[in-house]
Amino acid sequence: LHFMLPGNPVSVAFSFVLEHTLAVIMGVLTVLLQKVTHLKDADRLGKSDPYVKFELEKDNWVFDKTLGKFTSSKKKNDCNPEYNETFTFENVPTVDNMKLHIKVMDDDIGFDDYLGGCTINLEKLGLGTDPVQVEKVIDPKKGEGWFSRKAMIYLAIAFTE
Repeated sequence: LHFMLPGNPVSVAFSFVLEHTLAVIMGVLTVLLQKVTHLKDADRLGKSDPYVKFELEKDNWVFDKTLGKFTSSKKKNDCNPEYNETFTFENVPTVDNMKLHIKVMDDDIGFDDYLGGCTINLEKLGLGTDPVQVEKVIDPKKGEGWFSRKAMIYLAIAFTE
């Protein structure tokens, strides 16, 4: 800003630098679904046709906020499906208080069966640009026996700001 002093030919310059950044740096969460192992057969005719659903959620005290959902491809008649599919959640502010909810489903005519699932607390993984290998037991309680006790999901997860 420049101000002229009245009656004085000398110009006095005032410069004010106001730096105020309101932009929040957003990150990208990348989830590589590698495979699911040791599924029990949930279908009476044939084998299970499993697929995986992901939901990224900010865990708030009262109202949780969903930041994205993805669904894998369906693997026909496979109790040890390999996926190697990547899912990218964009505009993720932080991994603090973030949870990745995972459901393994069986594709059926009519209604799909919920087979089981798990939740990953992303804050505890120490995520960075290098993927972190995650091996998680699929909860046999919710699946009511659909999974063997050794049913596992294998992921590689990274977070980039």
